[in-house]
Amino acid sequence: MGKKGDLSIFERGMVVGARRAGQSISQSAKLLGFSRTTISRVYKEWCEKGKTSSMLQSCGRKCLVDARGQRRMGRLIQANRRATLTEITTRYNRGMQQSICEATTRTTMRRMGYNSRRPNRVPLISTTNRKKRLQFARAHQNWTVEDWKNVAWSDESRFLLRHSDGRVRIWHKQNENMDPSCLVTTVQAGGGGVMVWGMFSWHTLGPLVPIGHRLNATAYLSIVSDHVHPFMTTMYPSSDGYFQQDNAPCHKARIISNWVLEHYNEFTVLKCPPQSPDLNPIEHL
Repeated sequence: MGKKGDLSIFERGMVVGARRAGQSISQSAKLLGFSRTTISRVYKEWCEKGKTSSMLQSCGRKCLVDARGQRRMGRLIQANRRATLTEITTRYNRGMQQSICEATTRTTMRRMGYNSRRPNRVPLISTTNRKKRLQFARAHQNWTVEDWKNVAWSDESRFLLRHSDGRVRIWHKQNENMDPSCLVTTVQAGGGGVMVWGMFSWHTLGPLVPIGHRLNATAYLSIVSDHVHPFMTTMYPSSDGYFQQDNAPCHKARIISNWVLEHYNEFTVLKCPPQSPDLNPIEHL
């Protein structure tokens, strides 16, 4: 006995296709596995109304939040991203003839693509520094690879001797948390480390200078005079090189600024904006 009752859009399309191909009601019923009554009814609806959709597909409880309500809810969310589910529901129901519950709000928000997540943490940047960052970006947005080849990048970095200060993850079973292979040893005072200063460019690696104590303006002056100056004059004899350094206090000291002015005709210091995003490629090196 063939299938009775209402059919899906795909099944109704198959019925119409079979009948239009010249199949009789009996042949279509046998071919598709539907009853003759169903074949006749579906084809008659298509001939008279030109539709293959099912009336049953529109059955069920009507959604309480229509497209207009979703736009209203979206405005409430964007006005206050930190609002709780209760607050969003309360504000949505103000002035509405039909109120909704928090469960409906949650379902609607998920349907709209909103999910509760922890925000990403970013530095607080003042309006002045935002403008300076934008000016720097606009001034260098048209630089080509050939232009960036003329930049020598520098930075200081500290390397720990006993362990890495990065996050370490291991695999272990529930009862293996104290297994020696699953432990990370620690020592008092962190085990010590080594501070170094280095620089490099597109063309070659520069010097790697150990820093015995904390890096102050006097120590940094000896680095730029003994290492930066020879590197820049050797790699960029045409005085078209740029030396990059961040805005550390020792880099901005007066004795460093005076030294840079004395050698302005040999290379240029690439001035980075305050609170600039750390895009220095030496971080990867």
